[in-house]
Amino acid sequence: MPKNCSDTYVPDAGWTGRGFTIPHAPVEARQVTLTLAPRGKASVAVAIRSVASADGAVRITTDDFNYRTPWTLTVGADSYTRADMDEERCEGLEKFEKMRDGGVIYRLYTPRAAGPRPLLLFLHGGGNGGDDLITHVAADYGCLQFAEKYPDFYIMAPQAPERDMKAFLATFPKMDFAHSDQTGPYGWYREYLAEICDLIRRMISDGKVDARRVYVTGMSMGGAGTIRAMSVGAGLFAAGVPVCPSMTPETFGILKGMTHEKVWVATSYVDHTLYRHKYIVDAILALRDAGNRDARLTLYAPEELEKYGIATDPELTMQERMWANHWSWVPTYHDEHGIMSWLTTQVRE
Repeated sequence: MPKNCSDTYVPDAGWTGRGFTIPHAPVEARQVTLTLAPRGKASVAVAIRSVASADGAVRITTDDFNYRTPWTLTVGADSYTRADMDEERCEGLEKFEKMRDGGVIYRLYTPRAAGPRPLLLFLHGGGNGGDDLITHVAADYGCLQFAEKYPDFYIMAPQAPERDMKAFLATFPKMDFAHSDQTGPYGWYREYLAEICDLIRRMISDGKVDARRVYVTGMSMGGAGTIRAMSVGAGLFAAGVPVCPSMTPETFGILKGMTHEKVWVATSYVDHTLYRHKYIVDAILALRDAGNRDARLTLYAPEELEKYGIATDPELTMQERMWANHWSWVPTYHDEHGIMSWLTTQVRE
């Protein structure tokens, strides 16, 4: 029996839809529509490129569209949303096996090469948690591409428990630095990270992973998780790259205390959390003053972000520009400034 399927991929712009397969009687192209409903904005129609019927299903190809924006697909008299998809197919996802170990759920890319291999731990950003084992790797450019760029590495991508994002977003604009610490068992909280680190240690004990070459990176909430993981898993990681990490009293204190860790923080010159780069800069300068020559910092200038299509619309308001600037993981994971080359060649002594 055919299933409702969406076809997606992950370019720089993040999770992108480009078609569907829907069990349905034959229809004409004029009977198929796809409409996006961006929050707070007018609905947008997405162009339908082709419609073909075969084997009891309708195959639809569309212009690329933001897959995470609420959408409605109409086929004849029937309508479908993301909740109606039985399968969300994503290019490259087939390389990552679904895994569960104790309380940790994750996707794992396993290299073909024999013997202990390096491992890169990827920690996703906020709003991508849960238990669907797809959103956390498909939402943003990075994780799926790592399997192509580092085919001899294990790529581990756990999915964090999700918090009540609606309640969080309601308080977010009013949140100040002093009151921004994590308060519950969601996201990259320490106990969950400890389980992940223990899992990696077992892979080392089993001879799968090279103990000298374990790395961690993540963006936003995952950038904060990267900093927290380097604390929870002290001595496990050869180096870490936190990208636009959330700065709270906890993560600032941990980062500022990394006097002997190899860490390269990358973020935009400014983004939607205005105090973020202030505390990042303060921490890295403190580490450099303390003699840590392996503490590095990149603040992307507007021109560097524009190279990757970030915040290029001249009509953006200042608030919209700061939110767009948050996508600093795109240049980072494209190895801008050699950041990822640096990370993946470090060796723990």
